[in-house]
Amino acid sequence: MSKPPLSWQRDGRDWPNRSASVFHRAGGVAWHVQRMGRGPVLLLLHGVGGATHSWRGLMPSLAKNWDVIAADLPGHGFTTSPAGSNTLPGMAHAVAALLDVIDAQPDCIVGHSAGAAIAIQMALDGLARPRLLIGLNAALMPFKGPASTVFPLIAKTIALNPATPWLFSGLAGWRFQARRLIATTGSQLDQEGLDLYAKLFGRPSHVAGALTMMASWELEPMLARLPQLSIPTHLLTGTNDRTIDPREAKELAGRHPLVTHQEIQGFGHLMHEEAPDQIARNISQWAEAAWGISARRVMTAGQTGAASRRGFVG
Repeated sequence: MSKPPLSWQRDGRDWPNRSASVFHRAGGVAWHVQRMGRGPVLLLLHGVGGATHSWRGLMPSLAKNWDVIAADLPGHGFTTSPAGSNTLPGMAHAVAALLDVIDAQPDCIVGHSAGAAIAIQMALDGLARPRLLIGLNAALMPFKGPASTVFPLIAKTIALNPATPWLFSGLAGWRFQARRLIATTGSQLDQEGLDLYAKLFGRPSHVAGALTMMASWELEPMLARLPQLSIPTHLLTGTNDRTIDPREAKELAGRHPLVTHQEIQGFGHLMHEEAPDQIARNISQWAEAAWGISARRVMTAGQTGAASRRGFVG
Protein backbone atom coordinates (compact mmCIF):
# COMPACT_ATOMS: atom_id res chain seq x y z
CA MET A 1 0.00 0.00 0.00
CA SER A 2 1.35 3.45 -0.92
CA LYS A 3 2.27 5.97 1.72
CA PRO A 4 0.02 8.97 2.49
CA PRO A 5 1.05 12.52 1.46
CA LEU A 6 3.71 14.37 3.42
CA SER A 7 2.63 15.57 6.84
CA TRP A 8 4.58 18.19 8.81
CA GLN A 9 3.51 16.66 12.11
CA ARG A 10 4.77 13.23 11.05
CA ASP A 11 7.43 13.71 8.35
CA GLY A 12 8.66 17.10 9.52
CA ARG A 13 9.64 16.03 13.02
CA ASP A 14 13.27 15.52 12.00
CA TRP A 15 13.34 17.97 9.07
CA PRO A 16 16.67 19.82 8.72
CA ASN A 17 16.68 23.30 10.28
CA ARG A 18 13.19 22.66 11.65
CA SER A 19 13.53 25.50 14.17
CA ALA A 20 13.70 27.95 11.24
CA SER A 21 10.46 26.65 9.69
CA VAL A 22 7.22 28.59 9.50
CA PHE A 23 4.12 28.34 7.30
CA HIS A 24 2.57 31.16 5.28
CA ARG A 25 -0.45 31.43 2.98
CA ALA A 26 0.12 33.44 -0.19
CA GLY A 27 -1.32 33.37 -3.69
CA GLY A 28 -3.57 30.41 -2.92
CA VAL A 29 -0.59 28.36 -1.72
CA ALA A 30 0.15 27.08 1.80
CA TRP A 31 3.92 27.54 1.96
CA HIS A 32 6.58 25.86 4.05
CA VAL A 33 9.27 28.50 4.55
CA GLN A 34 12.57 28.53 6.41
CA ARG A 35 14.30 31.75 7.44
CA MET A 36 17.43 32.45 9.46
CA GLY A 37 20.21 35.02 9.89
CA ARG A 38 20.47 38.79 9.59
CA GLY A 39 21.78 41.10 6.91
CA PRO A 40 20.99 41.49 3.20
CA VAL A 41 18.08 39.31 2.08
CA LEU A 42 19.08 36.21 0.12
CA LEU A 43 16.43 33.97 -1.43
CA LEU A 44 17.13 30.31 -2.20
CA LEU A 45 15.10 28.53 -4.91
CA HIS A 46 15.48 24.76 -5.29
CA GLY A 47 14.97 22.76 -8.48
CA VAL A 48 12.50 20.11 -9.65
CA GLY A 49 12.09 17.34 -7.09
CA GLY A 50 13.95 19.24 -4.38
CA ALA A 51 12.82 20.97 -1.19
CA THR A 52 14.25 23.04 1.65
CA HIS A 53 16.22 20.01 2.85
CA SER A 54 18.67 20.58 -0.02
CA TRP A 55 19.82 23.82 1.67
CA ARG A 56 20.37 22.15 5.08
CA GLY A 57 24.11 22.88 5.12
CA LEU A 58 24.16 26.02 2.98
CA MET A 59 21.55 28.01 4.95
CA PRO A 60 23.36 28.07 8.31
CA SER A 61 26.61 28.98 6.57
CA LEU A 62 25.01 31.85 4.62
CA ALA A 63 23.07 33.00 7.69
CA LYS A 64 26.32 34.28 9.20
CA ASN A 65 26.15 37.19 6.73
CA TRP A 66 22.64 37.12 5.26
CA ASP A 67 18.94 37.05 6.07
CA VAL A 68 18.33 33.76 4.26
CA ILE A 69 14.89 32.67 3.02
CA ALA A 70 14.11 29.27 1.49
CA ALA A 71 10.77 27.71 0.66
CA ASP A 72 9.44 24.44 -0.68
CA LEU A 73 8.17 25.38 -4.15
CA PRO A 74 4.50 24.69 -4.98
CA GLY A 75 3.82 20.95 -5.05
CA HIS A 76 7.15 20.13 -3.41
CA GLY A 77 7.88 19.08 0.14
CA PHE A 78 5.34 20.57 2.53
CA THR A 79 3.99 23.28 0.18
CA THR A 80 0.66 22.79 -1.60
CA SER A 81 0.19 22.93 -5.37
CA PRO A 82 -2.76 24.97 -6.73
CA ALA A 83 -3.65 24.77 -10.40
CA GLY A 84 -1.52 26.91 -12.71
CA SER A 85 1.41 27.40 -10.35
CA ASN A 86 3.68 24.79 -11.94
CA THR A 87 4.61 26.65 -15.13
CA LEU A 88 7.72 28.82 -15.15
CA PRO A 89 5.74 32.12 -15.07
CA GLY A 90 3.34 30.56 -12.57
CA MET A 91 6.18 29.62 -10.23
CA ALA A 92 7.72 33.08 -10.56
CA HIS A 93 4.46 34.81 -9.66
CA ALA A 94 3.79 32.36 -6.81
CA VAL A 95 7.19 33.10 -5.25
CA ALA A 96 6.60 36.84 -5.70
CA ALA A 97 3.27 36.52 -3.87
CA LEU A 98 5.05 34.82 -0.98
CA LEU A 99 7.70 37.55 -0.82
CA ASP A 100 4.95 40.16 -0.73
CA VAL A 101 3.23 38.44 2.20
CA ILE A 102 6.42 38.16 4.23
CA ASP A 103 7.48 41.68 3.18
CA ALA A 104 10.88 40.62 1.85
CA GLN A 105 12.76 42.05 -1.12
CA PRO A 106 15.77 39.88 -2.04
CA ASP A 107 19.12 41.54 -2.59
CA CYS A 108 20.38 38.28 -4.07
CA ILE A 109 18.56 35.25 -5.46
CA VAL A 110 20.32 31.90 -5.67
CA GLY A 111 18.60 29.26 -7.77
CA HIS A 112 19.61 25.65 -8.18
CA SER A 113 18.84 23.93 -11.50
CA ALA A 114 15.27 24.94 -12.47
CA GLY A 115 15.27 27.37 -9.55
CA ALA A 116 17.71 29.53 -11.53
CA ALA A 117 15.16 29.81 -14.34
CA ILE A 118 12.55 30.96 -11.82
CA ALA A 119 14.95 33.61 -10.53
CA ILE A 120 15.59 34.95 -14.04
CA GLN A 121 11.87 34.88 -14.87
CA MET A 122 11.16 36.91 -11.74
CA ALA A 123 13.77 39.47 -12.75
CA LEU A 124 12.50 39.72 -16.34
CA ASP A 125 8.90 40.15 -15.15
CA GLY A 126 9.85 42.82 -12.61
CA LEU A 127 8.67 40.62 -9.75
CA ALA A 128 11.99 41.05 -7.92
CA ARG A 129 14.87 43.49 -8.27
CA PRO A 130 17.88 41.82 -6.70
CA ARG A 131 21.38 43.20 -7.07
CA LEU A 132 22.66 39.79 -8.14
CA LEU A 133 21.38 36.46 -9.49
CA ILE A 134 23.37 33.26 -8.96
CA GLY A 135 22.64 29.96 -10.68
CA LEU A 136 23.97 26.69 -9.27
CA ASN A 137 24.13 24.17 -12.12
CA ALA A 138 21.37 26.22 -13.70
CA ALA A 139 18.87 24.44 -15.96
CA LEU A 140 18.26 27.22 -18.47
CA MET A 141 18.37 25.49 -21.84
CA PRO A 142 15.70 23.25 -23.43
CA PHE A 143 16.46 19.60 -24.10
CA LYS A 144 18.19 19.08 -27.42
CA GLY A 145 17.60 16.53 -30.16
CA PRO A 146 14.89 13.83 -29.81
CA ALA A 147 14.70 14.48 -26.05
CA SER A 148 13.25 17.94 -26.79
CA THR A 149 9.96 16.30 -27.78
CA VAL A 150 10.12 12.85 -26.23
CA PHE A 151 10.87 13.85 -22.62
CA PRO A 152 8.17 16.54 -22.29
CA LEU A 153 5.66 14.16 -23.87
CA ILE A 154 6.53 11.41 -21.38
CA ALA A 155 6.34 13.85 -18.46
CA LYS A 156 2.93 15.13 -19.56
CA THR A 157 1.59 11.63 -20.13
CA ILE A 158 2.73 10.55 -16.67
CA ALA A 159 1.46 13.69 -14.95
CA LEU A 160 -2.00 13.36 -16.50
CA ASN A 161 -2.46 9.91 -14.94
CA PRO A 162 -3.69 10.46 -11.35
CA ALA A 163 -2.44 7.01 -10.34
CA THR A 164 1.16 7.61 -11.42
CA PRO A 165 2.41 9.43 -8.30
CA TRP A 166 0.98 6.68 -6.13
CA LEU A 167 2.63 4.01 -8.28
CA PHE A 168 5.98 5.82 -8.19
CA SER A 169 5.88 6.43 -4.46
CA GLY A 170 4.81 2.85 -3.82
CA LEU A 171 7.95 1.36 -5.35
CA ALA A 172 9.82 -0.85 -2.92
CA GLY A 173 13.27 0.04 -1.66
CA TRP A 174 13.14 3.82 -2.06
CA ARG A 175 16.38 4.17 -0.10
CA PHE A 176 18.10 2.10 -2.77
CA GLN A 177 16.29 3.97 -5.57
CA ALA A 178 17.28 7.33 -4.08
CA ARG A 179 20.92 6.27 -3.97
CA ARG A 180 20.78 5.24 -7.63
CA LEU A 181 19.04 8.43 -8.69
CA ILE A 182 21.44 10.70 -6.81
CA ALA A 183 24.38 8.83 -8.34
CA THR A 184 23.15 9.80 -11.82
CA THR A 185 23.60 13.48 -10.90
CA GLY A 186 27.34 13.09 -10.39
CA SER A 187 27.04 14.03 -6.71
CA GLN A 188 27.89 12.00 -3.64
CA LEU A 189 25.64 12.68 -0.64
CA ASP A 190 25.90 11.54 2.95
CA GLN A 191 23.35 9.14 4.43
CA GLU A 192 21.19 11.96 5.79
CA GLY A 193 20.84 13.44 2.33
CA LEU A 194 19.98 10.08 0.77
CA ASP A 195 17.39 9.38 3.48
CA LEU A 196 15.72 12.77 2.95
CA TYR A 197 15.42 12.25 -0.80
CA ALA A 198 14.08 8.76 -0.16
CA LYS A 199 11.43 10.25 2.12
CA LEU A 200 10.37 12.74 -0.54
CA PHE A 201 10.39 10.25 -3.42
CA GLY A 202 8.26 7.90 -1.35
CA ARG A 203 5.41 10.41 -1.01
CA PRO A 204 2.86 10.80 -3.83
CA SER A 205 2.21 14.50 -3.14
CA HIS A 206 5.85 15.37 -3.77
CA VAL A 207 6.15 13.08 -6.79
CA ALA A 208 3.01 14.62 -8.31
CA GLY A 209 4.39 18.13 -7.81
CA ALA A 210 7.69 17.27 -9.50
CA LEU A 211 6.02 15.51 -12.44
CA THR A 212 3.53 18.31 -12.99
CA MET A 213 6.31 20.89 -12.93
CA MET A 214 8.34 18.92 -15.50
CA ALA A 215 5.28 18.54 -17.72
CA SER A 216 4.56 22.29 -17.62
CA TRP A 217 8.12 23.60 -18.07
CA GLU A 218 8.86 25.74 -21.16
CA LEU A 219 12.12 27.68 -21.28
CA GLU A 220 12.00 29.13 -24.80
CA PRO A 221 9.95 32.25 -23.94
CA MET A 222 12.30 33.10 -21.07
CA LEU A 223 15.39 32.56 -23.24
CA ALA A 224 13.95 34.80 -25.96
CA ARG A 225 13.80 37.61 -23.40
CA LEU A 226 17.26 36.98 -21.94
CA PRO A 227 18.81 39.97 -23.79
CA GLN A 228 16.51 42.15 -21.64
CA LEU A 229 18.10 40.90 -18.41
CA SER A 230 19.65 43.89 -16.61
CA ILE A 231 20.86 42.18 -13.43
CA PRO A 232 24.36 40.68 -13.10
CA THR A 233 24.03 36.91 -13.21
CA HIS A 234 26.72 34.46 -12.16
CA LEU A 235 26.50 30.80 -13.16
CA LEU A 236 28.38 28.21 -11.11
CA THR A 237 28.74 24.71 -12.56
CA GLY A 238 30.17 21.54 -11.09
CA THR A 239 32.61 19.73 -13.34
CA ASN A 240 31.04 16.38 -12.37
CA ASP A 241 27.46 17.43 -13.15
CA ARG A 242 25.78 14.65 -15.14
CA THR A 243 22.35 16.31 -15.17
CA ILE A 244 23.07 19.66 -16.84
CA ASP A 245 25.87 20.06 -19.36
CA PRO A 246 28.23 22.75 -17.97
CA ARG A 247 28.85 23.91 -21.54
CA GLU A 248 25.36 25.41 -21.55
CA ALA A 249 26.39 27.94 -18.89
CA LYS A 250 29.47 28.85 -20.93
CA GLU A 251 27.27 29.36 -23.98
CA LEU A 252 24.90 31.66 -22.12
CA ALA A 253 27.78 33.64 -20.64
CA GLY A 254 29.10 34.18 -24.15
CA ARG A 255 25.77 35.60 -25.28
CA HIS A 256 25.08 38.14 -22.52
CA PRO A 257 27.52 40.75 -21.15
CA LEU A 258 26.03 40.57 -17.64
CA VAL A 259 26.25 36.76 -17.40
CA THR A 260 29.46 35.24 -16.05
CA HIS A 261 30.46 31.60 -15.55
CA GLN A 262 32.74 29.70 -13.20
CA GLU A 263 33.45 25.99 -12.82
CA ILE A 264 33.76 24.29 -9.44
CA GLN A 265 36.06 21.30 -9.61
CA GLY A 266 35.06 17.88 -8.35
CA PHE A 267 31.35 18.27 -7.61
CA GLY A 268 28.13 17.22 -9.32
CA HIS A 269 24.64 18.61 -9.82
CA LEU A 270 24.01 18.83 -6.07
CA MET A 271 27.29 20.57 -5.27
CA HIS A 272 25.60 22.88 -2.74
CA GLU A 273 24.79 19.77 -0.70
CA GLU A 274 28.24 18.25 -1.17
CA ALA A 275 30.24 21.38 -0.26
CA PRO A 276 27.88 23.92 1.39
CA ASP A 277 30.60 25.98 3.09
CA GLN A 278 32.58 26.31 -0.14
CA ILE A 279 29.51 27.35 -2.13
CA ALA A 280 28.52 29.84 0.60
CA ARG A 281 31.96 31.46 0.39
CA ASN A 282 31.66 31.65 -3.37
CA ILE A 283 28.24 33.30 -3.15
CA SER A 284 29.50 35.94 -0.71
CA GLN A 285 32.62 36.58 -2.80
CA TRP A 286 30.54 37.20 -5.92
CA ALA A 287 28.18 39.47 -4.01
CA GLU A 288 31.14 41.54 -2.83
CA ALA A 289 32.59 41.62 -6.35
CA ALA A 290 29.24 42.65 -7.85
CA TRP A 291 28.59 45.43 -5.32
CA GLY A 292 32.13 46.47 -4.55
CA ILE A 293 31.50 46.28 -0.81
CA SER A 294 31.05 43.63 1.84
CA ALA A 295 27.71 41.84 1.66
CA ARG A 296 27.30 42.63 5.37
CA ARG A 297 27.04 46.34 4.55
CA VAL A 298 24.53 46.23 1.69
CA MET A 299 21.71 46.91 4.09
CA THR A 300 21.37 47.08 7.85
CA ALA A 301 20.27 43.92 9.58
CA GLY A 302 17.24 45.57 11.12
CA GLN A 303 15.50 46.57 7.89
CA THR A 304 13.43 43.40 7.69
CA GLY A 305 11.09 43.70 10.65
CA ALA A 306 9.90 40.96 12.91
CA ALA A 307 6.45 41.17 11.33
CA SER A 308 7.87 39.79 8.07
CA ARG A 309 8.98 36.64 9.87
CA ARG A 310 5.64 35.70 11.35
CA GLY A 311 3.62 32.85 9.95
CA PHE A 312 1.56 30.03 11.39
CA VAL A 313 2.72 26.77 12.88
CA GLY A 314 1.92 23.77 10.71
